[in-house]
Amino acid sequence: MEDINCWESKFTPCYYSDRLLDKLLELNNILNVQVDIVQIKKAIYYTRKYHGDQRRNSGEPYYSHPIEVAYMLSDHLFSTDSIVVAILHDVIEDTTLTKEMIEVIFSEKVASKVDDLTRIKLHGKISSAEMIESLYILGKHDVLMIKIFDRIHNMQTIGVKSPEKIKKIVHETISTFLALATHFDSLDIEKKTTDLCLLKSKNNQSSFYKQKKFSFF
Repeated sequence: MEDINCWESKFTPCYYSDRLLDKLLELNNILNVQVDIVQIKKAIYYTRKYHGDQRRNSGEPYYSHPIEVAYMLSDHLFSTDSIVVAILHDVIEDTTLTKEMIEVIFSEKVASKVDDLTRIKLHGKISSAEMIESLYILGKHDVLMIKIFDRIHNMQTIGVKSPEKIKKIVHETISTFLALATHFDSLDIEKKTTDLCLLKSKNNQSSFYKQKKFSFF
């Protein structure tokens, strides 16, 4: 937060930021709509600053995950705010960066959407299924798309977790995320989610077909 007026001078690129920014610059050159590269670099700076030394189970820096989510999202939702929210989507839940701080650094709109993606609520921690049902009812489809790519990337990198944890995540993905993927008007999103569910649940195929639908769809 104290870097709000000097973050650009402190910004240092990395493999993950370069990969995302190169893609966005290329898309800016070929699409009619352009994203604000400065705002996206600022989001990268703050997610790296506040996630700090946090690591994924794979050993990669934690901030690599939200940047990868933003990378996938940009093929389907090419707007500055959506990409910024994707990059920041875990900071309220997992770091000391608060909603109020995000409002000051970015905007109230960005802060509200990051908060939507935070499972820690005033009454306690909600499940992913509860979050998705709430966002669906409220018609927050852009936020839901970030959530599905969050899960897709987590499924892609699930191999380093324990067998018990893998089984739990795969079960949740089949029962909660698979129908969400079919909700979007994108064969790519549906195929990625379906293929991951099939691959990770190959020893439990009956479960895959039994749990495909949400009751609230």
